[in-house]
Amino acid sequence: MTILTTIAAFLVALGCLIVVHEFGHYLVARVGGVKVLRFSVGFGKPLWVKPLGRDGTEWVIAAFPLGGYVKMLDEREGPVAPEDLPRAFNRQSVWRRVAIVVAGPAANFLLAIALYWFLFITGVPGITPMIAEPPGGTPARQAGFVAGDTLIKIGDEPVATWQDARWILLQRAVQKATVTIEVRGARGDLDWRKLDLSGLTTGDLDSDFLRALGLMRYQVPLKPVIGEVIGGGAAERAGLRAGDEIAVISNQRIETWEQVVKTVRSRPGAALTIEVKRGGVLLPAIAVTPEIVIENGQKIGKIGAAPRIDRAAMAGMIVEVRYGPFEGLSKALAKTWDTSIFSLKMLGKMLVGEVSLKNLSGPITIADYAGQSAQSGLASYLLFLALISISLGVLNLLPIPLLDGGHLMYYMLEIFKGSPVSDRAIEIGQHVGMALLFTLMAFALYNDINRLISG
Repeated sequence: MTILTTIAAFLVALGCLIVVHEFGHYLVARVGGVKVLRFSVGFGKPLWVKPLGRDGTEWVIAAFPLGGYVKMLDEREGPVAPEDLPRAFNRQSVWRRVAIVVAGPAANFLLAIALYWFLFITGVPGITPMIAEPPGGTPARQAGFVAGDTLIKIGDEPVATWQDARWILLQRAVQKATVTIEVRGARGDLDWRKLDLSGLTTGDLDSDFLRALGLMRYQVPLKPVIGEVIGGGAAERAGLRAGDEIAVISNQRIETWEQVVKTVRSRPGAALTIEVKRGGVLLPAIAVTPEIVIENGQKIGKIGAAPRIDRAAMAGMIVEVRYGPFEGLSKALAKTWDTSIFSLKMLGKMLVGEVSLKNLSGPITIADYAGQSAQSGLASYLLFLALISISLGVLNLLPIPLLDGGHLMYYMLEIFKGSPVSDRAIEIGQHVGMALLFTLMAFALYNDINRLISG
């Protein structure tokens, strides 16, 4: 994945989500008779300005792309001509102001629904939820799971793909409940397993909680043939090439790629002797020293080589989930609702310390995910857009001054008081909101940098 792909995917995603959000505000403001002075994608110095429409609304692309705004006519921000007073934002009824503010996050939710609906009716590729042999002592082994079990249903929710299983189990894992899982065995027989999630720690939720449970995706056995050598890695420096078949590592005969991975991961920084077949000819042993990488707080070894994928064998593990138009819409609504509620629950658990703040992600991590999803194909990228759109909608509805939710909080107080909140209270709220947002941003950036350092 190139840095240019990551940057381009991130900017396209960001631009799309900002435009949709701000267009929600703009559209409802215009329908409500409010004069819009500026529609800006980004903050800071305008790079491009184009006045359009009867009101001469300025459409702007600004220098700092992490956000945007719609500036409306308002007496609190400058003098207003007498003939324009009925079109000033501050002159509108409180309910009309509420509608204009809610329209931004609502547009993000509608975008997510539209994206999910499109994907559900055109088909979403996924991986069959078949598990590998659970390691000894894990909750999955204690529950009786065995290699070849395919997850059919978790509780009352059907499971079509591995991604479905992960999402449903994540919601249950946060609650630390015991779940009943229906499985189909390797011979086709149906059975039930009770999986205890109460032993999961905060650290498990921060990393790979499925691995902690012992639920690992079944991997089609791959031959120990190198499909790609990463530029600048230990494998390239040692002279290994794509197409090389690894036969022996440090006197240990190798039959599968999984053996290669286990051996390399267990020997960080330690010299290995690797014997490979190239063009059917066994070459003299090659010395390779795996690079030391920190993963989930542990040192592991990596040589920068990926396996050759047997696409015919992998095809049997791929499923496509597809629904009709009406069922697809119902699924899209449910997915958007469930994701929104889960996001709020996670934020609440972060506040009380039940979930680590390490789960906060900043622009660097989001850009990385954008690039990865774009590399994986259109469906993955659209799923990423839907998820981030929901996150943006939920974030903006939080009752924090400066966000849409902060304005809604003021308007709710105005409805109960019968009069607007004082300018002094709004000013204090803005300072508090700015401090909270900067704190959140600092945590998110710290997590981003920590992920980069720790790998």
